[in-house]
Amino acid sequence: MPDPSAVDATAAVFADLREEGRELDSLVGELSGPDWARPTPAPGWSIAHQIAHLHWTDRAALLSLTDAAGFGLMVEEALKAPDSFVDEGAEEGAALPPAELLARWRSGRTGLDAALAAASPDTRFPWYGPPMKAASMASARLMETWAHGQDVADALGVRRTPTARLRHVARIGVRARDYAYAVRGLPAPAEEFRVELTAPDGAGVWTYGPPDAPQRVTGPALDFCLLVTQRAHRADLSLAATGPDADRWLDIAQAFAGPAGPGRAPEGSR
Repeated sequence: MPDPSAVDATAAVFADLREEGRELDSLVGELSGPDWARPTPAPGWSIAHQIAHLHWTDRAALLSLTDAAGFGLMVEEALKAPDSFVDEGAEEGAALPPAELLARWRSGRTGLDAALAAASPDTRFPWYGPPMKAASMASARLMETWAHGQDVADALGVRRTPTARLRHVARIGVRARDYAYAVRGLPAPAEEFRVELTAPDGAGVWTYGPPDAPQRVTGPALDFCLLVTQRAHRADLSLAATGPDADRWLDIAQAFAGPAGPGRAPEGSR
């Protein structure tokens, strides 16, 4: 029999993913046609590219959950152009009329939500990195939705209110520490770090790692999430590192799979 607490936690992740999608939808749902072409901080990507990319990756997640063979074919196509398949997928969707792109993204979110709810909670589903359980896949989709939503918000000049949903993003960022080193061909530190992040409401602290670890990172949860999704430069964030290894990590941290990105330039240099 499934652990009721685990079932509740999984349902909460799915609900948070739905809410993250709705929040981004509220930013783009009423945009006029020309606004979809607004450039975002990602070079060469408009708002339409951002939504198209989310639709493309939602579709990949849906295939993973419901059609492993179909997902395998999608991976084969990606391997043929490993350096460009992400941009190509975004470009294809961005070329659609905005109303059609919006409808496809909404439909894809609905389909993915249903597939996540129907998925066996203990099954690991294929992905571009290690296979994931449905709850982990939902967390990853939330992280990406939030990150690309930040690009859209920046393009529109909107300041979003951070929520407790950032806990999912922060957790992925902490767990992906060693990946950030590996993707750069660097050895990861042997010891765990202590990470202490002030919750968005300021009423609590999210903690990760041994409390007595000498290497530490502290600061606002929002700033940590902006850092690990590479939506802001470290120089513009209020994060503190104790110890040389923790300090180095803040220069290379990333929560997303794939090659190390260039990150954002400091605000003063843009």
